[in-house]
Amino acid sequence: MKLSVYVLGRNVATLEQSGDFKSVLAYNANTVESAPDDFVSLTMPVRTESYVWDDQLPPVLQMNLPEGYLLQVLQEQFGPHIGASPIALLSVIGRNMVGRLQVAAPGAALSEPAKPVEVATLLKGDNSEAAFAALVREHATSGVSGVVPKFLDAQDEAGSPLAKHRKASLLTRRHIIKGSSAQLPFVALNEHLCMQVASRVMPTAKTEVSDDGQALVVHRFDVDENGQPHWGMEDFCSLLGLRPAAKYDTTWERIAKAVRDHVPGAQRLETNRQLATTLLLTYALRNADCHAKNLALLYTSRADVHLSPAYDMLTTSVYAGFQHNPPGIEFMGKKTWAPGKNLQKFIAATFGIQPKEQAQMLEAISDAVADVGPLVRQAMAQHPGFEEIGKSMLRDWTEGVQGLRDQRMYAVGEWAAGDAFEGFSPPPKLAADNRKNGQSPLMGKR
Repeated sequence: MKLSVYVLGRNVATLEQSGDFKSVLAYNANTVESAPDDFVSLTMPVRTESYVWDDQLPPVLQMNLPEGYLLQVLQEQFGPHIGASPIALLSVIGRNMVGRLQVAAPGAALSEPAKPVEVATLLKGDNSEAAFAALVREHATSGVSGVVPKFLDAQDEAGSPLAKHRKASLLTRRHIIKGSSAQLPFVALNEHLCMQVASRVMPTAKTEVSDDGQALVVHRFDVDENGQPHWGMEDFCSLLGLRPAAKYDTTWERIAKAVRDHVPGAQRLETNRQLATTLLLTYALRNADCHAKNLALLYTSRADVHLSPAYDMLTTSVYAGFQHNPPGIEFMGKKTWAPGKNLQKFIAATFGIQPKEQAQMLEAISDAVADVGPLVRQAMAQHPGFEEIGKSMLRDWTEGVQGLRDQRMYAVGEWAAGDAFEGFSPPPKLAADNRKNGQSPLMGKR
């Protein structure tokens, strides 16, 4: 199978499957001659020689492949072979992906839009798991990966100056919409509140949560003010040559090296500062889901590369089966919630952020968590089903912030958390998860 690869609508390369387990990407002659900034990946500069991968797709094109429930729906619609053939799956969803890339069969129209979603209605409506599953089925060919059901929204520009013209019916993609599930109840509300903390200390994707607390609307940051694709976007799985399934199999050291390799000097310090803030937030919010797919670079050219706004932040420790998970990315050879002084030393040595500035970052994070505490209490009052989760979030945020401030880590003194973190009964103990990594529930007992 051959597919055409486009950058901002320009045909720049051809992707071809070679045998069962190899793929070849070749830039078109006109791209090589005159368009050096139309590269498919930061790791694949424009050149005459083809790129050969010992995998079915290059990492940058694996980045948007759906998984979980969304993949299941696509297999039902297009046949089980879709899941077994990444290039076939890419041919289905490749016109609607995050970033500036599109992939389609040669000669296929790129303008086929995804079906629009009425975001205002969704924020006010029923977003129960069953209702959201139906919505995902309706919009399954939108190309966003993820285990939590989520899909792209293609929004009609009816209010634009061109609304009365036929071209105004073109649908532009502005949002990613995510739901909750029985396994992760109120995960949308959890993420929204964590993003409120992050937004107070670093660039962060704007989020809105539905009235019932079950759906999250994330405003995309890879499009321009008109909702048109603008930024290239690559997560660190792609940048490090990892399959998406290996998103936990990297280190902060490797991420820092990728930044040195791809981010120009003028933007590097700010990128490192944001990575250091993200690492501190991981500890403060008890987010074990900070992995290589949840960190990304944005770019328009090799001279214009920076870290994307924060996205996909949540407190994972409040859910049964996840409460004992270690941090998603290791540093200095360990994944631990109690790194001691090593965290401060690592950030200084790796990101160039000295202890005094780190302490200022920690104070800003402490203030941000304290600011959002009342919003958690408000959500607990509005959504009875969220009450125990909210208690657990406040407890875990307290432990996270105080752990960072402790004498054994940053030694910055006690934290005045505020009234929102007091005056409620302890949350119930979460059920133990006795499953072992890599052990199938279908295996018989010994």
